[in-house]
Amino acid sequence: MIQAERLKVNYRGRSVLDDVNVNFEPGLVHSILGPNGCGKSTLLKTLSRQLQGESGAVYVDGKEVKQWRTKLFARQLAMLPQAQESSADIRVYDLVSYGRFPHKGWMQKMDEEDKEVVERALELTGMSSYADRSVQQLSGGERQRARIAMAIAQQPKVLLLDEPTTYLDICHQLEIMELITQLNRKQNMTVIMVLHDLNQAAHYSDRITVMKQGSVIAHGCPEDIICEEILLDVFKVRASIELIEDSGRPFIRTMSLL
Repeated sequence: MIQAERLKVNYRGRSVLDDVNVNFEPGLVHSILGPNGCGKSTLLKTLSRQLQGESGAVYVDGKEVKQWRTKLFARQLAMLPQAQESSADIRVYDLVSYGRFPHKGWMQKMDEEDKEVVERALELTGMSSYADRSVQQLSGGERQRARIAMAIAQQPKVLLLDEPTTYLDICHQLEIMELITQLNRKQNMTVIMVLHDLNQAAHYSDRITVMKQGSVIAHGCPEDIICEEILLDVFKVRASIELIEDSGRPFIRTMSLL
């Protein structure tokens, strides 16, 4: 369980998060939605200890995040920030092996168990055949899968993803979303991610958190959260929504500006 209680975060003299209260239940796929600048990425960074709140607290398994030792915390939670172009000319295998750092002592080399974990992470992400390639030679989708493989090699209980499908074409977006679903179902990994595509969030998420102006205004199942009232209030758009017959999930058919 990850909990944020009365969390307030300031950045450069401006309040970015204000009295945020939200629980992310374990074993589920969570998506955080909201307009640009509402605090989605800031919340993710605060959950992962990259940012510290002015007041309030974040708890992982009932223990405040600032009380965790760094390596033990890294075994609980892995964070992938927004994808950026990498100038490092390294092999995919070496990138993925970085995920083993939380499990090693100072200057301790990888052993057979570490190598098995890395190879398993490559296999899970479909990157085994790319192990000896340079990261620079990968496409955007392949590079994102390699980054996720690195996070899997960390063996966390929780995976945080900040806009994992940004800059990818629709084929690679769906590829990444399906991979995230598999990690959740087969590895029982809790996933918390920031998304912009509302229909992707509705289709792939068990829970959706909606933010507006630094506060959480809704949290629940997709069929309860993706509704005309919230889209109008938060995103300032009128929408036509229908439920998909097979899944019961909401689908936004059309949107128009106010």
